[in-house]
Amino acid sequence: MKITDLRVHPMAMPFERVVWTAHEPFRRAELILVEIRTDAGIVGVGEISTGPQPVVCKLLEELRPLLLGRDPAAIDESWRMLFSVTVPRPGGLGGWDGLPPPLPRNQRPQFMAALAGIDIALWDIAGKAAAQPVFRLLGSTRTDVFTYAVGGFYVEGGDKFACAGELAGYVARGFKAVKLKCGALSIEDELARIAAVRKAIGPDIDLMLDMNAPHDVETSIRFAREAARFDIVWLEEPLHWHLQPADFARLAAAIDIPLAHGEREWHGQTVGAFIDSGAIRYVQFDCTRYAGFSEAMRIGRHATAKGVLVAPHSAAHIQAHIASAFGDGAHSAESVGDPRLHPIHHRIYSGGAAYRAGRVHLTEAPGFGLEVDWRQVAALKS
Repeated sequence: MKITDLRVHPMAMPFERVVWTAHEPFRRAELILVEIRTDAGIVGVGEISTGPQPVVCKLLEELRPLLLGRDPAAIDESWRMLFSVTVPRPGGLGGWDGLPPPLPRNQRPQFMAALAGIDIALWDIAGKAAAQPVFRLLGSTRTDVFTYAVGGFYVEGGDKFACAGELAGYVARGFKAVKLKCGALSIEDELARIAAVRKAIGPDIDLMLDMNAPHDVETSIRFAREAARFDIVWLEEPLHWHLQPADFARLAAAIDIPLAHGEREWHGQTVGAFIDSGAIRYVQFDCTRYAGFSEAMRIGRHATAKGVLVAPHSAAHIQAHIASAFGDGAHSAESVGDPRLHPIHHRIYSGGAAYRAGRVHLTEAPGFGLEVDWRQVAALKS
């Protein structure tokens, strides 16, 4: 079997309302679908959830010739060949070794995003070629995994306590755990929001806090010591983006709430440093943002060897296969409580995964099991 084509489908649509994390506003949903075709008639689909879309799409088009004629089953070999474009190498100047010249430094994050979409599509092909879902291809028999609902995004001018009713609504729909967006307001206001949520969901529901990197170490220590009374499962990305594993280790040593991290990292080397530091209890690498399914599996193996639980960020229809593969070494796959925050997924996909009673149920359909509505893909083209 050989790869015959790579097609790129960038999509976008506006959100019904603008919402914020502690870091940034979300005005529209964006997604890039990567379609890889083969001479056997098998088509693999991958997705990319980060941008900027024009840069990522341009890189995908530049990588297309490197994939044509290759065996799609050689996933690791293709990953390493493509990744080699990111670094200087003997014979690399001017493309003299048959590969594109070394990538400009400022395009590395976008390249890792492009690599993600390609790699996920190749895994989809592998499952379809074997007539198995990806989780069974990985040796797993777990057909469902734990999930939680994230919510509590900020709305400009909105009621800061609306999050309590929102997350309680997710519990009423069967979720056994919820995650609250946090960190945009003062410590006092955030503690009041957390208190309202805990009261609304009751004492038996797991509650996590998603900080989006608002604090330095000392502020985070002060906040975490106050928040601990609300029985928090984890504190996610509490520290500023430039702080390092040693800073997370300082924080972890000073507080009782476990730390989660990894969704903003590009590759396994940086994630591995956080794991090796002993600072984090949960690793949240997102294979649809950077580096793909193969790198997520490498990170997962390293994490479980060090006693760190795998908890992939977002895209549970893909990343629940990772959680399934690691069994008791995985905590969960993340779900967005409000489907309006992932409107493209809900318009273009059917099959693959179902969400019931706080769990993601995977199907026996081959690959990732996703049926794509190509008319909707065309309608959402950006």
